[in-house]
Amino acid sequence: MERLTKPTEYNVEDSNIALLGSDLEKNVREHAGDREPAWDEAGKKVGLEIWRIEQFHVVSWPKEKYGVFYDGDSYVVLHTYKKDAKAEALSYDLHFWLGAKTSQDEAATAAYKTVELDDHLDGLPVQYREVQSFESGRFLTYFARFTCLHGGVSTGFHHVSAPPPMNVHILYQIATVPHLASTARPHISVRQVSPDPSSLIKGDVFVLDLGEKVLQFNTKDSSGKERFFAAEFVQSIMDGRPAHCELTVCDEGGQGSGIFLSALGIDSLPSRKDTASPLASDETPTLSLYRISDSSGALTFEAVSPPEKVALSSSDVFLVDASQLASAPAVYVWIGNQASFSEKRHAVQFAQGYLHDQKAKGRRVSPAISIVKLREGHENSAFLEAFQKK
Repeated sequence: MERLTKPTEYNVEDSNIALLGSDLEKNVREHAGDREPAWDEAGKKVGLEIWRIEQFHVVSWPKEKYGVFYDGDSYVVLHTYKKDAKAEALSYDLHFWLGAKTSQDEAATAAYKTVELDDHLDGLPVQYREVQSFESGRFLTYFARFTCLHGGVSTGFHHVSAPPPMNVHILYQIATVPHLASTARPHISVRQVSPDPSSLIKGDVFVLDLGEKVLQFNTKDSSGKERFFAAEFVQSIMDGRPAHCELTVCDEGGQGSGIFLSALGIDSLPSRKDTASPLASDETPTLSLYRISDSSGALTFEAVSPPEKVALSSSDVFLVDASQLASAPAVYVWIGNQASFSEKRHAVQFAQGYLHDQKAKGRRVSPAISIVKLREGHENSAFLEAFQKK
């Protein structure tokens, strides 16, 4: 049995959960207030609700912008649904999403307000920590097109239809969400990336905005869905331009591709492919189970073997490491109905510490991977399926 090291240095991957009792948490409480009026109508009907954090406050995100997120911001997202059409009770998925460049205060407020909304809904939601570029499949299913742009409340928005400043290139990557590629409804991500050759990946579509010209570049292995969504995205750019804007669509190796490549300072497409995987080469898909308990008088962290669902006990909190499952990589925090206040309060913080420890030990796992908190009796299908795929 070992005590788990808790991370102390803040970055967006820590998602502020290591700040319990800190001066920053006190600052958030002071500025954010004890009562959130935005929650008065939250979760009362089926649908999606999104709020952005602005100067410690929760502000409704316009419905026409649902699916558009800025990397300098933090958001709270509530999905209210019924498990089946005949069900009377409402169920909830509650997410807080952190952009890679969000401020410490915004991230802290998003985490704090998510817990507050969870309490307002009597602890019923399944709660997700989402970090930019590591979003859970559940989160991405809400949007036919998920778009992540540079900018935010503190820097001003970058509207895609606004031409970039002189001599500034803006590059977008359009790709099918890998673990949602087989779903009936296509799910496409549009992400603003660094306008240089290192961002180019075989199999995706890229759009380069030069102001008076917009270039769509289809790599050889890109799908028809990706090309179609890219064309729609390009049209949304051009429709908002008051001045004439010229469009060039080119395929890798075809006529016009040299224009796109030369704009990025290269002659040919790099051979890089998207090989991102939660697994290291010497690892095989498996499941790990750990108990978080204060029965000894201090919070401890202990491996449970074999990692079976029957090992879950109502009196404790458990961490389920499913980060190696390619279909839905995540770390789950399961809260037993009789778990102590201390176990519940610190469980997600321990999960973050666990991820940092695993990375320090050389495992190919990011501390930014989705952390999912759920209560006994309110498990989602992904959690239950994880035990079957181990």
